[in-house]
Amino acid sequence: MSTFDSARLIALFEAVATRIETEKDHLCALDGHIGDADHGIAMAQGFNAVHAAVTDLDPGAAAPSDVFNTAAKAFLNAVGASSGPLYATAFMRAGAALKGKEVATEDDMAQAFQAMAQGIEDRGKAAVGDKTMVDAWRPAADALSKAREGGSDLAAALHAAEQAAAKGAEATADMVAAKGRSSRLGERARGHVDPGAASAAIIIEVMAKSLSATGGAGGEGA
Repeated sequence: MSTFDSARLIALFEAVATRIETEKDHLCALDGHIGDADHGIAMAQGFNAVHAAVTDLDPGAAAPSDVFNTAAKAFLNAVGASSGPLYATAFMRAGAALKGKEVATEDDMAQAFQAMAQGIEDRGKAAVGDKTMVDAWRPAADALSKAREGGSDLAAALHAAEQAAAKGAEATADMVAAKGRSSRLGERARGHVDPGAASAAIIIEVMAKSLSATGGAGGEGA
């Protein structure tokens, strides 16, 4: 069974930052249809700041919760838009879920993933169907729970979460926004994927692949 130490979680955030940087223009283009065309810039700034902050940690001394708590502070300081407090809350909830753990187990990481999704819902006060990042995060969390309850290991459960997030993000194209700036557009928002849901699906995809990889720091446990 895989285990996850601080070095592996630091690598996870590095992978997310790298991918978001490559998707920055695409996310800005999506946001240009229903927002201010800056979502990709904000997300790249946030995760680049997170990457810089977590790589300053000593992986031998930092606990998994420290990595997520550091990520939360860095993202919030870098991003003033609505996604700032949302992802800061998500990472803080993950840190709380991992508190006291020197190394996280698969069950611990599944709980941390659930905590992130719930934190985003609680802070944003949004639900599935509101055309927000919750349309990716909530289906992903539910898919992960269902897979784990069915006996799947974390890698398989994360794959299910990744697929559910992508499907949820795509579904926002048929929605009218109920939250955020795009809610002012009414029916004009229909036909366009929500950029927050799109970036969430990317983040979940990268997390799934990073946490499912074997070998390296914190790779295969007993």
